[in-house]
Amino acid sequence: MLEKVKTNLGITGSYQNATIQGYIDEVKQYLLEGGVSKEIVESESSLGIITRGVADLWNYGSGGTSLSPYFIQRAIQLGLKGDPK
Repeated sequence: MLEKVKTNLGITGSYQNATIQGYIDEVKQYLLEGGVSKEIVESESSLGIITRGVADLWNYGSGGTSLSPYFIQRAIQLGLKGDPK
């Protein structure tokens, strides 16, 4: 997932890998605790929302203090989707 998120964000090289992986882990935990099933969180269909969440967290350093409205809305949708079984 790390390489796919980096590609989506246009990030090359490996210098920021640990930071980006930490953000990926944080976003996944946010989704899980918000009621999104583990199966959905770990699926390819979650790549977009995970990328958006990583971008939002990455931008905290530039003075941002919140997750984007899109991220929140999509997280709610996925949480309401329930178990995909």
